Amino acid sequence: MLGNASMEMPGGTQSIQRAVAVLRILATSCETGLGLTQISKQAELTRPTTHRILSILVAEGIVEQRPTGRYVVGEQIMLLALARRARDPLREIVSPHLRAAVDEFGDTGFFTRRSGLDTVCVARQLGTYAIQVLAWDVGDRRPLGITNAGIAILSGMQVDAVRGVLSMNRPRFLRYGVTAEAILREVTVARAKGFSLRAALVPGASAVSVPVRTFDGDHAALTLTPISRRISPERTEEIVTKLRMHAAEIDAELRKALPLRKLGREPINCTKAASNLLTTGTAKC
Repeated sequence: MLGNASMEMPGGTQSIQRAVAVLRILATSCETGLGLTQISKQAELTRPTTHRILSILVAEGIVEQRPTGRYVVGEQIMLLALARRARDPLREIVSPHLRAAVDEFGDTGFFTRRSGLDTVCVARQLGTYAIQVLAWDVGDRRPLGITNAGIAILSGMQVDAVRGVLSMNRPRFLRYGVTAEAILREVTVARAKGFSLRAALVPGASAVSVPVRTFDGDHAALTLTPISRRISPERTEEIVTKLRMHAAEIDAELRKALPLRKLGREPINCTKAASNLLTTGTAKC
């Protein structure tokens, strides 16, 4: 239960939504953190409103402010997460497939999934080749459309939903020097091809991603990141073929597991329940 400071937050549900948006923005910066102006611009909030939200979150330990003045996600987030001890069944299903793809090609592999307006890296597997591309750490978060995996995820979504995501993320793209229009063009190409290929976030590296569906019908992606000199049209086709095979097998395994979740044999998704409680007034999972 949050302390008294949270009771002073004005605006009810809207303020909660804004606070969550601020937390998600901070999560993209990891240990680097962000300044007040950066946060307010990305959240499209005024500086006073952003400062008020941050002050409350800092008072609760949800956010920490460094001596430099920059804000980072606070320790209380990690402590709260300890309450959910159950293993993630999605990761258990995906991990063997990610490992198999990495073992075959020798390059680092990633499994990322959509979380609202972001992509989050939930699994990483190192390969055996001498040079590995460590573009992501587990837990890293980027706005949807910034990474190659994000392009693949968007390519599996309905066009109207893609446009909505890009419109809402538009202010956040400025930090990365890209536009929503350019991302939409990449998504269109990826949808036509069934995969996404582009230079990785790490210089000298490439990324190949295919879309994957998750338990609740949301979207994710499998990615391999070879260095650029190890990529060719032929090798790209080989990687895509294998990643698609694993994506199809993951989908089949998820479909088998879904009835068990509906029967309550898996732990209740408390995060989803909390979200439903805020938006609908019920805690349906």
